[in-house]
Amino acid sequence: MDFQKCEAILNQYFSDPNGHKNSEAIQATHTCIEALDRGELRVVEKNAQGEWLVKEWVKKAILLYFRMSEIQVIRAGDLSFADKIPLKQWSGKEGVRVVPHALVRKGSFVSSGAILMPSYVNIGAFVGSGTMIDTWATVGSCAQVGANVHISGGVGLGGVLEPLQAKPVIVEDHAFIGSRCIVVEGVWVEEGAVLGAGVTLTASTKIIDVSGSKEIIYKGRVPKNAVVIPGTTPKKFSAGEYGVGCALIIGQRSEGTDRKTSLTGALRDFSVSV
Repeated sequence: MDFQKCEAILNQYFSDPNGHKNSEAIQATHTCIEALDRGELRVVEKNAQGEWLVKEWVKKAILLYFRMSEIQVIRAGDLSFADKIPLKQWSGKEGVRVVPHALVRKGSFVSSGAILMPSYVNIGAFVGSGTMIDTWATVGSCAQVGANVHISGGVGLGGVLEPLQAKPVIVEDHAFIGSRCIVVEGVWVEEGAVLGAGVTLTASTKIIDVSGSKEIIYKGRVPKNAVVIPGTTPKKFSAGEYGVGCALIIGQRSEGTDRKTSLTGALRDFSVSV
């Protein structure tokens, strides 16, 4: 079944309370889940203008997959679990290094050359080639992580299935996300950006560029090659003025062709904790 036909069927049956029981809907759903699992289909795609666009019908397939699946016991040695969605099965031929206790749900894709330390990748997510998902990091539902990205230990990339039009977290190629960072609510981290340890970004978090003579404020997007650390900004409340969390852009990573060298230089030059 081609994707155009899948889209039409999923749009037709998604709002029907019994749509998940329809044979056409079941077939279209499984076609999409298998394509997501193989990396042939993604929840979002970048258009010619450089904007990431959500394919709502693919999210519909994931949600229908939950509706039509029943809880089953999943065994891993002496451990047992009960869930609707099975885990991805590895043959060893995928070219992915999967350290024990790295869990990837079916319907997500991890590219050849990626490394998964004990971590969790949820359904609909995409992880690019050469990317490291470090210990106890989580890649939420539909989150998109590009190639040659480092997701450090304990990082939380938020997931989103509903509302359908909501964009997932997107981390583009060559970015570095420091330890214990939290990136949620569809924040877009552009190519080459560096987040120091402990940066928290939501859709409403002020991302303030303080590297020039006058501040520039962003929300929901970290610019390309920006070097970011946690900060605070004053806010008035009834009880007085207090500092609330923000993120500070303190400089730019070099555009050098050697990405590892430019990362090392950025971390050193700006004294960024990772």
